Amino acid sequence: MKAASILFFLTMISFISMAQTDKSKRPSPPDSVKVTTHDGVNIAIHYSKPSLKGRQLGIDIAPVGKVWRTGANEATTIAVDKNVTIDGKQLPAGKYSLYSIPGEQTTTLIFNKVWNQWGTKYDQAQDALRVDVSNTSSSSNQEQFTITATAAGVVTLIWGGHAIPFQVKAGK
Repeated sequence: MKAASILFFLTMISFISMAQTDKSKRPSPPDSVKVTTHDGVNIAIHYSKPSLKGRQLGIDIAPVGKVWRTGANEATTIAVDKNVTIDGKQLPAGKYSLYSIPGEQTTTLIFNKVWNQWGTKYDQAQDALRVDVSNTSSSSNQEQFTITATAAGVVTLIWGGHAIPFQVKAGK
């Protein structure tokens, strides 16, 4: 009887532990996008997808003028296997966390050297690159934050009726 109770207890702990580590069950589930560009750059982006859930972008979530983690949960990461330019500015090959400062007309994208962390632990002293990019409109109203990437090297952050595209090209 004792052995059965102990076995049952250990089994329950195992199931609870597995459920807690299943990130797909989170309110903001993980996602990723990988692409090899026409000029040979391998781009890998890992992020979590928060939903609007009635919140207003720029006010309730991803506030205008403030650093935002550009996703949810752990820091969003972007890895490039070659030296690249991001909208014309140099970024060495490597893995970075991606933060942003949303604005009305432009958004500042921040590529930070510290990538293996929770998304809210941003340290400006570790920035590798900041790039201002123009905001555009999305053709659809996206409830859940999404990142896309094309073989042409265009990476786009899409949420609500907003899209923030930026160009990744092989460096020279």
